[in-house]
Amino acid sequence: MVHVLGVQLPDYQYARFALTAFYGIGHKSAHRLCARLQIHDKCKVRSLTPHQITELAAFLSSPSTSTPIPRFPLATSSYKPPPASTPLAVLKEETKKLSQRAWADPLRNIKIESEARRVVKDNIAHQRMIGSYVGKRHAMGLPVRGQNTQNNARTAKKLNRVDRRG
Repeated sequence: MVHVLGVQLPDYQYARFALTAFYGIGHKSAHRLCARLQIHDKCKVRSLTPHQITELAAFLSSPSTSTPIPRFPLATSSYKPPPASTPLAVLKEETKKLSQRAWADPLRNIKIESEARRVVKDNIAHQRMIGSYVGKRHAMGLPVRGQNTQNNARTAKKLNRVDRRG
């Protein structure tokens, strides 16, 4: 078992699926994270190098301060390369123009574990404070998303009473 930021990652699982053990990381975020840290899709947790584990822990501890990934434009299928006689300075300018397009890194603002739980709790508290229907349902300990309450509200009552109340 590998421990990263207090979360156990099972040795036998693929790293991509083991990363979903973190609260706030789903399959898509885990896939992007593996691509960013250059971890193969079929790599199991036990075969991760210590350097990769350290990189993973460093990135997850503060993703906003991590080094940005280089972003180079990819050629489309209709791309025709310039002739060989084109000066190098012109090619560099074109590449610079293409790479300056606005691109937001989706992993830059990722929130995991306690930060993600705090955001959810704050959102619920906001719903309750403004007096919305959803907030009232949370306050009463009832299902929020339109589920049946005649028979099957036991789980929602338990969850809303313990974890989601502010």
